[in-house]
Formats: sequence, C-alpha cells, structure tokens
Amino acid sequence: MELSAISSVLETIGMLTQQVTSLLGVDDQVESLERELRWMQSFLKVADSRKAGNEVVRDRVADIRDLAYDAEDVIETFALRVASKRKAGFSNCIKRSACCLKEGCLLCHTKSEIEKITVRICELTRQLKTYDVTKLGVDGEGPSSSALRRESRRPYPHIVDDNIIGLDGDIKTLLPLFVDEESECRVVAICGMGGLGKTTLAKKIYQHDQVVSHFKYLAWENVSQQFQKRKIWEDILSKLSSTNVRGSNQSEEEIAQKLFKFLEDNKCLVILDDIWSIEAWNSLKPAFPIERNSNSKILLTSRRKEIVSHADPRCYQCALRCLNNKQRYGVDAKLRELGKDMVKHCAGLPLAIIVLGGILATKNNSLNEWRKVSTNVKACLKRDTSDVKDVLALSYDDLPPYLSPCFLYLSHFPEDYEMHKGRLIQLLIAEGIVSPNQEEDCGEIAEDVAEGYLMELVERCMIQVCERDIATLEVKTFQMHDLMRDFCMSKAKEEKFFYIVDQSNACSSSTDQGFRRISMHEYCRIQCIRSTKLRSLLFFKEIPIEELRPRSLVSYEEGESRLCNPLASILFISTIGISLLKLQGIWTYMLNNFKLLRVLDLEPINDFFGCKLPSGIGNLIHLRFLSLRDLSFVRSKLPSSLGNLRCLQTLDLRLESGSCSHSNSIYVPNVIWRMLQLRHLYLPSKCKSRTKLKLGTLRKLLTLVNFNTKKCYMKDLINMTNLRELEINGPFKIEAFNEELDKNPPIIQANYLHSLSIISNEIDTRHLTHLLSCCGNLRKLSLAVEISKLPEYHYLSSNLVYIKLIRCKLEEDPMPTLEKLPDLRILEFHDKAFKGKEMFCSAHGFPKLESLSLMYLENLEELKVDEKAMPSLRGLEIGNCHNLNILPNGLRFITTLEKLKIESMPKTFIAKVLQGRERDPFIIVRD
Repeated sequence: MELSAISSVLETIGMLTQQVTSLLGVDDQVESLERELRWMQSFLKVADSRKAGNEVVRDRVADIRDLAYDAEDVIETFALRVASKRKAGFSNCIKRSACCLKEGCLLCHTKSEIEKITVRICELTRQLKTYDVTKLGVDGEGPSSSALRRESRRPYPHIVDDNIIGLDGDIKTLLPLFVDEESECRVVAICGMGGLGKTTLAKKIYQHDQVVSHFKYLAWENVSQQFQKRKIWEDILSKLSSTNVRGSNQSEEEIAQKLFKFLEDNKCLVILDDIWSIEAWNSLKPAFPIERNSNSKILLTSRRKEIVSHADPRCYQCALRCLNNKQRYGVDAKLRELGKDMVKHCAGLPLAIIVLGGILATKNNSLNEWRKVSTNVKACLKRDTSDVKDVLALSYDDLPPYLSPCFLYLSHFPEDYEMHKGRLIQLLIAEGIVSPNQEEDCGEIAEDVAEGYLMELVERCMIQVCERDIATLEVKTFQMHDLMRDFCMSKAKEEKFFYIVDQSNACSSSTDQGFRRISMHEYCRIQCIRSTKLRSLLFFKEIPIEELRPRSLVSYEEGESRLCNPLASILFISTIGISLLKLQGIWTYMLNNFKLLRVLDLEPINDFFGCKLPSGIGNLIHLRFLSLRDLSFVRSKLPSSLGNLRCLQTLDLRLESGSCSHSNSIYVPNVIWRMLQLRHLYLPSKCKSRTKLKLGTLRKLLTLVNFNTKKCYMKDLINMTNLRELEINGPFKIEAFNEELDKNPPIIQANYLHSLSIISNEIDTRHLTHLLSCCGNLRKLSLAVEISKLPEYHYLSSNLVYIKLIRCKLEEDPMPTLEKLPDLRILEFHDKAFKGKEMFCSAHGFPKLESLSLMYLENLEELKVDEKAMPSLRGLEIGNCHNLNILPNGLRFITTLEKLKIESMPKTFIAKVLQGRERDPFIIVRD
C-alpha cells in the first residue's frame, strides 16, 4: 500500500510539474523531492516482503507512507491556491500583479515545506542505510510472523478430521480419476480460498481405501511459499523408494531424472499440497512424467486458479465452494434452529464453522449458553478466529506490491455488497492505485490493467465472481466473503487506509482527521468529517429525509393533514425551505473543507440534493471521479465552473430533472471539451445547451453514454479512437449523406468499440447501416429504433455475440440475416421488435446460438425451425405472443435444449406444450 502512496505522489508531481515549477525557486526542491521518493519506491519493492514479519521494517515503511502523503499534500495545496487561479487575459494579469506579494509568501512557505520533507526523507534514508533494514528477517533474524503462520498451518497427512462435512460429493467425483484404469487424467488439482478444506479433501483422497489399494507407492509433500525444489524432490523420492538421496553429491538434474524414472515405471500417487505460484510449479515440474503415459498421478492443492490451468492441459480442476445451507446445518442436530442462525455468520466457510463448533463445544449443549453465543456470534468469531485469520493472512502476505492496495480498497464497500466491475475499475484509477501513466510504457490501457488486478484476486480466491455478462461471459460484479472482508478491513485500518462511517460510529462527534478516504455506510452529519486532507468520499446510504426537517415540524405533520389544515400547508412549505438550506449547508461545507478531493461519489445519497449544483464544485480541481447520477436539483442547470475540473477521468451527469424545471432536460454548459483526461462520460438522457457540446478533444474517451447529433457534433466521434462503449440516445443524423454508402467517410474509427446501443425515434435506416458498417469489432448490439428491415448481413460485425431488438417494428423476417452471424450466442426480440407473422430458421443457421427470446411479438403466428438449425440452443423463452399457435416441430431435433420458459401465453398454447410433459423440469410456465 505504501508503494501505491509513493506512486501516487510521483504521478501528482508529473501532472502538476508545469503548474508548480514555473515559479522560480520551487523546481529544484520538487526535483530533489522526486529523486528521494523514487529511491524510497525502490526500497519499498525490496522491503514489502519483509514488513509482514518485522516490526522495524513495518515502522519504517509506515514512515515512508506518511512522508509521501505529506509531500502530496504540500504540492496539491500549492497547485490549488496558486496555479489553478492563473488565467489568461490583461485584466487577470493586473489582478495577478496585485497578488504577487501574497503569492511570494505562499511560494516561500511551500519551498520551506518541501525542504522540510526532503530533510525528513534524507534522515530516514540514512537510518535505512545505517541499519540495512532490507536485510532484516533474511539472515538469522528469527522467523517472521508469516513463517510462523505457515508452520502452524503445516498439514500432516495421517491426521484427518472425520467430522468434516460437505466433501462427500467431491470425493465421489475425484475417486474415479485416480482408481479408474481408463482415466487419462494425470494431474488433478483442488483450488479455492483459504479455509475451504482443500488440504482436508486431499487427505481424504490420500487415505481412502480404494486409493491406498490402487497405488503401490504414495507420497505427501507440503510445498508452501518458501521451498527448495531439491529438498522437495529428495523427500518425495525417499518416501516412494528405499533410496535415501538426502545429502548426496548428486546434482539436481540427476535427482529429478531419478524421480521422473521411478514415477514413470511405477504406479504412484504424489500429493503436492499448497502450491503458491506458477513459478513454483514450473520449478518442480521437470521431475514429474506428466506428458507420458504413466500410471502415476499427481494431486495439487492451491489457492490460485491460474496454477491449476497452467499445470497440465488435461488437468481436472476441482474448485471448492462455500457450503450450502443444507451442508452447514450439520453443526448440531439438537439445537438446530440456533445453529442455523449462527452458521449464517460463517458464510459457508468450513474453517469458520469449525471455529464456531469449537466455541459451542465448551457450552455443554446448554440452551442458555448457546443463546448467549448466538446473540454475540460475530464478536465470538472475531475473538476466536485466530486460525481463520492466519489462513487468510497467508493469502495477503503472498500478494505482490501492486495487488495489496487493490485488495485493501475493496474494504470500502459494505458487507454483502455487489461491486460492479466497471465502477470499481474507474475508482481504482481515480484513486491512483492503477496509474493511467503506465499506458505509454506497457502499451496496455489502465482499465485493462485494473481488470487484470481484479481477476488475479479472483484467481487467488480472495474475491468471488458474483455475476457474469450473459453474452460475453465477462465478469459484471464481484463480492467478498464476509470473513475475508473482516480481515481486509482489519488490515486496511492497520494501514490507515480509510475510515468507515457505520452504525458503530455514525453518531460520534467527529471522524479521525488523519484519514484520506472515507466511506459512508451510514448517514452522519457531513460537518462531523473534519479531515481537510480528504481525497475520497463515497456514499452508500441515502440521507434520511427526517434529518433535513425540524423535528417539531415532522411530529406536527404526522398528526395533522396539510390538505385540510392551512397551518399544516405553511409548515410544509417551511419544511421544504429548511431542507434546502440544510442541503446547501452540506454542499458549502464539502466544497470549503474537502478541496483536495479526487473521488466524490454521490450516486446513492438520495434523489433530491438541493436547489442547484453550486458553482463552487469547480474549485475541486483535483477531482478525477465525479458521479451525480440520480441526483435531483430544483434548478436543472449545471454550472460552467465544471470546466475547471481538468483532471476528471469519470464524469457521470445522469441527473434526474429538477422538480421545478419547465422541461425534463438538464442544462449542460459547453465546457466538457476542456477535460482532456476524461475517459468515461455519461451525459444526461435529456439535456440541452445553448450550442452543441464540443467533444472532439476527448481523445482518451472509452465510454460515451447518451450521445446524439442534436446536442453533440457527429464529427467528434472520429477523434475518439479508443472508444469501447457507445450509447446513442436520441436523434442520429448524418449531414450531407451520400446515397452510395461506400462513398461516405467513416463515422467512427475506434477499433476497440465492442458495445453499441441505440435508442432513437429519429434515425434513417441508411444512416444506421453506415454506422454499423464502421463498427467491425462489435460484440454487443442493442437497437431500440423503428426500421422496416435490418441492414444486410455484410454490414454487421461478424464478431457479434449478443443482439437485442426492441420496438423495431421490422416488417421483413430478420432470421435469414441474423442466422449467418457465426458467433451469435444470444438473440432477443422484445416489445414489437417484429411485426410480421412468420419467422423461419433454416438448416445450419445460427451455429452457436444458445439463447433465443421472443417477447411481446403480437403478430407472430408461426415459428419454423428446420432440422439442423440452431444446433447449440440451450434456452428458449416465449412470452406474450398471443397469436403463436404452437411450438415449432423442428425443436425436437435440438438435443441441446435445456430450458423452455413460457410466460403469459394462451391456455391452448400451454396445453399443447405440456401435453404428456406436465412434470418435465425443463419447462417453466408463468402466468
């Protein structure tokens, strides 16, 4: 995390250097500071692996973090006070001349502060070099806490807990892979997060009677994080054979060759428990005959899924999951109901259930004692989960420096919260945890780097995939196991990574002033937050309307009807006025006290947030992420000062229209073109401006939502070469359009555009055709436009995997066009997408289609499916197609069909479908 802090400072220096160093006398100090910080950065890369087990290193690393933060504060405060106020023009020059003395004093103060930080860094550097801190914990300084944790968790294959539940199904699945003579699987791998029971399952296999009788030789070896491959090979060879090679003069190559030959000639089972890295497996692999037709088998256990896939292409992967409700409730039959309630807090993690069982075992089945534990089950688990924490800590200790802050950042989110991947990636980049400055060096955009970090945490089983995109199968949302989150929060607090406002402290007088990130899980008065160094403010809770009204008025309104009582009406109007004043006070406090903010996410706060968005928002010049989504103001006019936010990377303006507005549109000033760092732009669904919005300067844009040619210039799209997601909402018209499509210039040249959505009542079919012809790499297409026919097949991207058509009112059957798309997997027709009476799917059409949905196609009378059409179809959904008489006869040829969903269809249609198949589980009928 400290490495991330220094990287953030260096990035800040890079961004603000032109502003800061243009004043005489500061450039030398900034350059000196930058040199020292880069040395610290190098030190941290070495020290990161030592700090978990050495208090001296931990303290010094914390000192470095504090220094980095102080440096960042000085530089950003200076930029805020001076550099951001420089404007062009003669009048501004006169004003600046009058302020020269004031700026000179500020310059001297800033210079002095930077020099003080540099002196502190030099002193710390001297200490580090004098005591050679980087070597602590390496040469005889005693075992680290991480090493002690590994040793305490060391498994012994002869010790098996017979009380473990929930593994019978996995044992039944795995046994044939080992004892079946026809099984060609040479490597079996068990993976999952710490505490799921990987080692326990491996022990069950290792000691199973069928396995013991099948193999002539068996060997168990614990690999762990710190291992020597020669010792591993020697130990396995000694356990399998009577040959003792320990301490021999044989080379590593000779030992590996001897073990390889023994495994090749004999029927052996070798279990390698707790492999932590691909490098570890690659190091050990030469001694195992994986690619030969050997009778020997290898069983691996690992927390990291990528090791499993890397081990062997034919490897069988057993991914352990948390116990389900039925499996969890085996804790105690006599006190089942209490047990059910308590086990919920273990979230299916077997190791936590064992800990809970250990607590209850001391209570002698006393109902009163169990009730006490049940009342305070979370506190009891936290007191008695040293084993659980040690297991999870091993995963954390193994994280590389770039992943640690990414993991800690996830503790911002409330318990059981589904973290949306796109938003999470935007926040990681805005916070500086993933730097967009790396793009030029590695050639990979920051969003892909951040996604790679998150997927690596998934592979390490530290976060879980909650939902995937039905079309691309890419991850949509993540979730963190409750106990993993508790551990993550404890580490984040230890590192002073953030401050959470929740039920335990929402009523406290003030938050800790030292935190730079605050996450609001519960509402508290914003005035209670007194940290002027705040960089991030996330809201996850609405402001209760009661907090905005005087209590006397609230109680009066509850007792009187303001419709019948004039006094109540007056009080109601007064309530609105007071609420507006309070909301204005919240804005004033935030804008005056949190001037160094980088992240301001107001999306979940509530739908009404004051009279207007204050112009003071433009003073938060360091903002990189600003979300106003779903907020509503009395006046739906955004201030032109938004143009001052030059560092913005994500801007979400999807506000609700104001309650007193004469139209449903949001006024957006034409200043967005100044935000050259912008990567994700969400415009209001309905907006207005005095002139069309200029967006042509936004060359880094990846996401553009609610674009149309009435409020924006179509020509600007050609400059957005990095665009990945485009949503058009409203009119789309190409000026000076040539009837010969090939003679029109391209609309867009974004080679990475993979998602296009169009919602429009004003679009020409020819213009749509030309737009689609420019999007050769599209994977997802959603059309809510009224057109008589689809563009020809050759104008559509051959990479399309998902198509959704809504309210298109197509007159021609679209199937002959769409069935030619080679990779199309999901196809949806909704809400009058097709006006015709007949659809026909020909033989060999839709080769990869897996899901077909037909909803609200009121004129559809017949769906014909040829034999060999849709050979991969797994799901068919039909609903509110009241003129459809019967299912196509051709469905009987589709052997892959798993689910048929019928919704709001005529009773005669349902009767024909269910005839003789009333209890068929794959048919789902809903009224």
